[in-house]
Amino acid sequence: MKRAFVYDWLAEGRGGGEATLEEILRLFPSPIYTLLADPKAIQEGPFSTHPVYTSFIQKLPFALKRYRSYLPLYPWAIEQFDLSSYDLILSCSHCVAKGVLTHADQLHLCYCYTPMRYAWDLYHDYLKGAHLDKGIKGRLAQLCLHYLRSWDIQSLSRVDHFGAISHCVARRIQKIYQIKATVIYPPVDTTFFSLHEPKESFYMTASRLVSYKKIDVIVQAFANMPNRKLIVVGDGPERRRIEAMATSNVEILGHLPKELLCHYLQRARAFIFAAVEDFGILPVEAMSTGTPVIGYGKGALLETVQEGISGLFFHDLSPSAIVKAVEEFEWRHFDPSTVRSAVLSFGTSRFVKEFSSWVTSSYQTFQEERKGVLV
Repeated sequence: MKRAFVYDWLAEGRGGGEATLEEILRLFPSPIYTLLADPKAIQEGPFSTHPVYTSFIQKLPFALKRYRSYLPLYPWAIEQFDLSSYDLILSCSHCVAKGVLTHADQLHLCYCYTPMRYAWDLYHDYLKGAHLDKGIKGRLAQLCLHYLRSWDIQSLSRVDHFGAISHCVARRIQKIYQIKATVIYPPVDTTFFSLHEPKESFYMTASRLVSYKKIDVIVQAFANMPNRKLIVVGDGPERRRIEAMATSNVEILGHLPKELLCHYLQRARAFIFAAVEDFGILPVEAMSTGTPVIGYGKGALLETVQEGISGLFFHDLSPSAIVKAVEEFEWRHFDPSTVRSAVLSFGTSRFVKEFSSWVTSSYQTFQEERKGVLV
C-alpha cells in the first residue's frame, strides 16, 4: 500500500508525541506531511530518513517561534496537502492533522492524542491563562476557537477509524465526536529507562513548560517546603514566569538530552506531576526507573499509576494538597523493583504489536469492503 503520514507540527523538540511518531515510522515508513517543521530537527533527528513536506505556514514570518499565532490558518493549511495518490493515510493528531482531505478509495486512520483541548475541554482555562477571557483580543480569540470547533466536527468524516492513546482520551472522543475509538497506549522505552537504586533525597518534575502542565503549582508547593529540593526539567513559554517564582530550593535545568533526563529520573526520590494528562509518558518513564509518582488524581494518570504500589495521588490542584501528599509519601515505603514492574506492560513491544495489528486489520477490512466481499 502507498501511504502517507500526517502530523500537526515538528517544532517543539522531542516530546512524547514525537517519540510515538518515531516508533510508528519504524513500523510504517512514510513521507511526512506537517504544518511546519524545524529544519535542524529534520536534518539531524530521527525523521531525517523520511521525506518531509510542510505547508505555507512554514514560510510565514517567525513561524517556528510564533507558530501558535497562526492557529486560525491551520484548517486551511492542512487542507492544502494533496494526498489523493495514497492508499493509506496515517495521522497523529492533537490539533488539525486529522482534517486532511481524503476520498472514498483511501483509508484514513487517526491515532488521536486528544481532540484539540484548547478548543474543547480546556477552552476556559486556555483563555484565562493567555489573558484572553475579556477585551477585544479575547473576543477575537473566542471567535477563532468557535470556528475551530465547528471545523473540527465538520472534518470528522475524513477519518475512517480513530485510535486513542488512553481510555481518558477515548472517553473524550466519544463525548465530543460521538465516535468509539480503539485504545492503544503509546510506547515507553522501559529498556532505556532502567531500574536504579538507591534513590536520592531530591524530588523532580519534568514537562514542557506550558500553562496546563501546572508546573507553577508544584513550584509554589516547594516554596512552602524549604527543606526539600525540587528539580524542574523542561523548557517552554512559561519558563521565565516559573523562574521568577522559584525559591532557592528549586533548581530549573531547562531541556535535557534523553541520557541526562534518565539520570535524574533514576535518582529522584519521587516524580511529581500536576497536569490532567492525556497519557503522560514522563511519569511512566519515571516509574520504569523505579521512581514512584506523586500525581494529580485525574486524567490518564489513573490508568498508569497504581496507588500505594507505584505512587499516590492528590485530589486538589493546589500547593497545599501537594505539600500534604509529599508529607504522606515520606512515611510510606515504595519498593523500586515493584514500582518498575507495575509499568512494564507499557513497553514498546506491546505498542508495536497492537498498533501494527490495528493498521493491518483495518486496511484488510477496507480492501475486502471495496471488493464487495463484506456487506
